[in-house]
Amino acid sequence: MSETDYEKTSPAGHRPHVPRPSNIANPATLGLFSFASTTLMLSLYNLQARSIKTPNVVVGMAIFCGGLAQLLAGMWEFPKGNTFGASAFTSYGAFWMSYATILIPGSGIIAAFENAGANELSGALGIFLITWFLVTFFLLVAALRKSIAFIALFGMLSLTFLLLAIGEFNHLPKVTQGGGGLGVVTAIIAYYIGLSDLLASDPHSIVQLPLGVFTHGN
Repeated sequence: MSETDYEKTSPAGHRPHVPRPSNIANPATLGLFSFASTTLMLSLYNLQARSIKTPNVVVGMAIFCGGLAQLLAGMWEFPKGNTFGASAFTSYGAFWMSYATILIPGSGIIAAFENAGANELSGALGIFLITWFLVTFFLLVAALRKSIAFIALFGMLSLTFLLLAIGEFNHLPKVTQGGGGLGVVTAIIAYYIGLSDLLASDPHSIVQLPLGVFTHGN
């Protein structure tokens, strides 16, 4: 997508369209680093690293880093004309905010299932996760013409959501841990892409990280 704005012309003036460079910096690194950091933290909790079984410390991170920072990155992608980036960052920003809301005791969401039993709560969380698997799979399809790095990112994230959903539906802690492992890999890939974008934005950088971008003929 083009990242330049175009000056509007007056029919009477017959002035040609003059490209104007956008003054908006690339928000992709912010969105990717925020996504990667929050995903890494929750994935380590799903792996029960350091014997942690309660993931609630991720709430603040999910609201402000994975949520707000990604939401802002998505909003800044819109004026740059990047529909894919805007959709992805905004969607996952909303995901992290909604996930944090579930874990906040004051929301009453988990408390509403106290009389319903663990099976109903697991089923509800499974539906939540499988819905985000679908969103991620659709983004994976859109990423097929972008680069190897983005295919790897959304492919791994799709599998992460799928395993987490299966783990919730069937009460399989080992499958959930497997989802946590894939989440760690997903976070590392997101860090890599974010660093690649950051280095590419500096014209004086002597280090570049390839993304395996596809070239398409006219």
